[in-house]
Amino acid sequence: MNAEQIEARLYELDRDELVRLITQANAEYWDDHAPTLPDPLYDRLVERLRTLDPDAAILSSMGPQAPSGPLLDADEAVRLPPEERFGHAVRHARPMLSLDKAYSAEEVQAWAEKLEGDMIVMPKLDGIACSIRYDAQGRLELAATRGSGTEGEDITANVLEIGSVPAQLPPGHGPVEVRGEIFMRLSVFQRFKDEFSNPRNLAAGAIRNKDRAKARAFSLSFGPYDIIEDGLRSEREKVARLAELGIPSVDCVFVDREGIARAFDDLSRRRAELDYEIDGVVYRADRVDEQERLGATAHHPRFAIAYKFQGDSGETTLHDVDWGVSRTGTITPMAMLEPIELSGAMISRAGLHNLNVFRALGLTKGAKVEVTRRGGVIPHVERVVTPGPGGQAFEIPEQCPACGSPAVIRQKRDGEFLQCSRPEQCVVARLRELEHFAKVVDIQGFGPKIVAAVSEAGHLSTPADYYRLRLEDLVKLERLAERSAQNLLDQVAAHRTIPLPVFLESLGVDHLGPQNAQLIAGELRSLAAIRSVQRERLMEVKGIKEAIADAIIDGIAARRAMIDELLKEVTVPDEAAPVAPAEGTAPGPLAGRSFVFTGTLEALDRKAAQKRVQALGGETPSGVSKGLSVLVVGAGKGAKSSKQKKVETLVEEGATIEIMSEQDFLAMVEAAEKGTAEKGT
Repeated sequence: MNAEQIEARLYELDRDELVRLITQANAEYWDDHAPTLPDPLYDRLVERLRTLDPDAAILSSMGPQAPSGPLLDADEAVRLPPEERFGHAVRHARPMLSLDKAYSAEEVQAWAEKLEGDMIVMPKLDGIACSIRYDAQGRLELAATRGSGTEGEDITANVLEIGSVPAQLPPGHGPVEVRGEIFMRLSVFQRFKDEFSNPRNLAAGAIRNKDRAKARAFSLSFGPYDIIEDGLRSEREKVARLAELGIPSVDCVFVDREGIARAFDDLSRRRAELDYEIDGVVYRADRVDEQERLGATAHHPRFAIAYKFQGDSGETTLHDVDWGVSRTGTITPMAMLEPIELSGAMISRAGLHNLNVFRALGLTKGAKVEVTRRGGVIPHVERVVTPGPGGQAFEIPEQCPACGSPAVIRQKRDGEFLQCSRPEQCVVARLRELEHFAKVVDIQGFGPKIVAAVSEAGHLSTPADYYRLRLEDLVKLERLAERSAQNLLDQVAAHRTIPLPVFLESLGVDHLGPQNAQLIAGELRSLAAIRSVQRERLMEVKGIKEAIADAIIDGIAARRAMIDELLKEVTVPDEAAPVAPAEGTAPGPLAGRSFVFTGTLEALDRKAAQKRVQALGGETPSGVSKGLSVLVVGAGKGAKSSKQKKVETLVEEGATIEIMSEQDFLAMVEAAEKGTAEKGT
């Protein structure tokens, strides 16, 4: 899903979908430096997950992964020349924690009530956090990225090329550690804007460039936000100390509780004039003893908080409210607006989320509304500025706008939603369900237009019908030539065996997204067991709580006829139990390697191929990830699968995944089996 699709479904996403999206966005931002989601949307995903499952593991592991190179202690690292240790993993002297986030002055005010004294307020630079250490003689001896918070990546050689970072402190100063953000000024980025998407990504790549001369050519800057040195008792003293050391401090002011909102507004107004990107405002207790009293969690300090910006906004006229139907039958309101330009794009539609939001806004026809494009991407109606001239309120529909069935209000954990009372008979909901099945199972070619055309022709009403399509029926459709029709049928034929986790996700059951599907399949191992599972047994699966268990059991039961029809056409193999080597035996020749299969295997079925890998000590996950070892592409006909496309993209981004033909896979397995047999004789 792209950002707009995620935004439209934000309040429909279940816990597992949120975990998957946050995990993906986290890796894109921190590890790949190529985010596809705006920061505010990422933050809202995190807050939604925190509401649904405050104990979710991802909430305590956000941020970049630890560097993969050899791990060095800081004291060990400084014994090597900067060029020799560049890129190595370095353990920080003390953790570099993330900041907790707020989205309103009230949240910051509530946080500030817990501390005593003033606060320092500074812009939240959108850069790469790093630590810079100076030795007792004031020489810059080590610089490392924040990394996982406990371990960072050595970048000393390139930090020495940053003009605003002194390589030698004035005489008599040291040892000291300075923490801050490496960033690229907007005036510098103008030289590169035709080649790179944004300053942060370019800065992240430049600071990791193995060629110091090239790193220097990008003219990076450093903005300190903290200094660690004995004897400093306040943030005011730290700012003065940085000035003594010749390290330019970022803009900052000191305020009491009464100045919280004013400081935020001042920086917000000056944001467009700054020569660097910021994505919020940071508040931190001024007194060091107060910071020590408040302490920290495993994830963030309690004495600091980041008040995040929510995006560009403007006022426009509300013309109408459109009610759209999802695959689950949820009917969601959408504001139809007089086009307004925000963040360089013309906006004519904005999400209204659910009935709680819709009612709270008090929308009337012709009202002047404030619209925010959060993160420069997602439009939202924030409030009504002035009511419409006639005071004509928009009514909640009593019937489904797609099929005319009665509309009912359903209470969910995150608010009230309007729902079609007969989603199984609703044409639009059924089309969305058909599209969902094809996308999850990876039957390519069946986009919304093709699905609608085949459905309207009477050939596609349930997912099982994909497997009953005939060439003579498809070629009769407008603009679908015989070759295109045959490609569609080839895609269907290539997916008559569906892995259990994929099959579960394809059903479209609430809370049965990819992560829960994988967990449940791995625990219960067969579709038969899952269809008959009791609530108490399902709740033994990690992360499955009462409400989620009830929704999954009810959802699977409601799709009994759909599942029965699918099983007439497809095979859903049981999940293989992990094969542990016998005690005292050496690991198999494929130990430590993982294999995923895509396309049609001609020499053996997928289940048999997986068993052979597992017997040799290898793993067979159901999905593609950066840690995958091998993708085996079946020799059968068919278009390139989404798994193969994803692997090719990951390889382009630096992943070491081998794409192997079925023939090469068989040769490798047979050789490994032969070697194992010879060792056993």
